[in-house]
Amino acid sequence: MSKYIHQIKDWPQYNWKIESFLPLLTEVRNKQGILTGKMDAIGFNLQNEAYLETLSQDVIKSSEIEGEILDTQQVRSSIARKLGIDIGGLVHSERDVEGIVEMMMDATQNYKSELDAERLYGWHSALFPTGRSGMTKIIVGNWRDDSTGPMQVISGPIGKETVHFEAPSATKLQDEMQQFLTWAKSPNGNDPVINAAISHLWFLTIHPFEDGNGRIARAITDMMLSRSENKTQRFYSMSSQIKEQKNQYYEILESTQRGTLDITAWLVWFLECLRDAIDSSSTIVQKIIAKHKFWNEHKAITLHKRQIKIIELLFGDCFGNLTTSKWAKINKCSQDTALRDIQDLIEKNILRKSTSGGRSTSYELFKTIMPNER
Repeated sequence: MSKYIHQIKDWPQYNWKIESFLPLLTEVRNKQGILTGKMDAIGFNLQNEAYLETLSQDVIKSSEIEGEILDTQQVRSSIARKLGIDIGGLVHSERDVEGIVEMMMDATQNYKSELDAERLYGWHSALFPTGRSGMTKIIVGNWRDDSTGPMQVISGPIGKETVHFEAPSATKLQDEMQQFLTWAKSPNGNDPVINAAISHLWFLTIHPFEDGNGRIARAITDMMLSRSENKTQRFYSMSSQIKEQKNQYYEILESTQRGTLDITAWLVWFLECLRDAIDSSSTIVQKIIAKHKFWNEHKAITLHKRQIKIIELLFGDCFGNLTTSKWAKINKCSQDTALRDIQDLIEKNILRKSTSGGRSTSYELFKTIMPNER
């Protein structure tokens, strides 16, 4: 009896029961169309800002799924530079940040380009510019060779590990990847969103690289989703939603990879996750519109570049609490200067003391917390 789906005789001839998810697929496609319509209505500049925020979240959350925390400012700065967007307060981005940004942007900006081995090698090299994963030297820009043992997904302490999945052996990788890449470039009659779901599962099942398979799988998914909308810009983050449902994500992957070639359950989960990701996009859109409105309302007020920098950061998702010490650290100024900057913004009704409490006094944007006050 086969233990994993890639060991089944008819692998990789997936099948599914479309009646189990056709209404859900229709709902997802409608939501994609509605979101596209809304974004077309807000204008080019706001679209670019929304895309910047979405792509930043995609990059950050895809890495967080693997336990890697990227610097938010570095990610946003890297993307903004590549898109030619002036966000103010740009910072230097490290090579690992530049690498994953380049991969994600290539996947979406060049979604029509053929997915082949050389392109995947390039993505992998971009993810690991030093040739190492942490302190461990790995094969970069080529398929794994299993010299250190079979490719397994495991958890648990040393000596008590649980093997969740074992990928095909390295000797089969050329044939496995050739089948996958041939499928990826060939018309197959499936809805493009279904192709996105299949490609994600299929690539992760092959697990062709020593490391980085999850992030590359999600980049391939983003590429396929861009194809489904025929657009270089998307305004929802699948990686952010997967991060929110991380435990379910790993559970459905494991059960599917240990199951049969009927992947209906996986397709249902993927479509539900995508639906939730699109629904969550309204938060990003509202934030971009709120920021645009904020700057319009305050365009006559003179602000220091330190203040502008912090206000821009406060409209982000990952800034955390604003304190005088954080202000001083970000702006490389004294805490006295930071306090004067903050007090000036309080007097201008731009900042207010936060009501969240804590050991240190923190501050928040006045208008976003109290939108009905003027």
